[in-house]
Amino acid sequence: MRVLIVEDEPYMAEAIRDGLRLEAIAADIAGDGDTALELLSVNAYDIAVLDRDIPGPSGDEIAERIVASGSGMPILMLTAADRLDDKASGFGLGADDYLTKPFELQELALRLRALDRRRAHSRPPVREIAGLRLDPFRREVYRGGRYVALTRKQFAVLEVLVAAEGGVVSAEELLERAWDENADPFTNAVRITVSALRKRLGEPGIIATVPGVGYRIDTAPVSEQAGGDGG
Repeated sequence: MRVLIVEDEPYMAEAIRDGLRLEAIAADIAGDGDTALELLSVNAYDIAVLDRDIPGPSGDEIAERIVASGSGMPILMLTAADRLDDKASGFGLGADDYLTKPFELQELALRLRALDRRRAHSRPPVREIAGLRLDPFRREVYRGGRYVALTRKQFAVLEVLVAAEGGVVSAEELLERAWDENADPFTNAVRITVSALRKRLGEPGIIATVPGVGYRIDTAPVSEQAGGDGG
């Protein structure tokens, strides 16, 4: 999951971003409305977390832009305004959830995961493909009934691959979806993480490399699978 945090208080924004990373949620930061709109125009986000009172276009204006775009992106309002009429106006603008400051980071992570499950193009809470069972809410993976312990980053990469349902996902897209905008585009982090993920998942190999293109979950029956893939 990748989210955009629109918050003009740098320390709070960075604390939220760092805390969400520990929950395997990639997050980018916008300190003002103009930066937020720019990031929304060039990146694909799963959820927008908006502080209403920010420099430039307000959080309310950004929410209106998101709704008008028809993207179906969920919006979580994050603000100190806790009066009922404040919340009512926020929901009226198209917000899907509302969290008032101060708040617990764990609650924010739980709300983000709940919003992600209810997205307009909603994924089922548990995904199953080629003998894999991935529960994004509990962050659990099973293969053939066997629990597979994964690191946060390995889980994030697998979640993107599983969501593609056998489609090819490029290394660039994995870097964008499982890391964040600060990731070095020339890093070999994706290759290293996929290699470690393959070892955790065991044999027969289920993550196929499509040379020069990317990676995909091999949905072919075990009897049809060829030998191990490179990459």
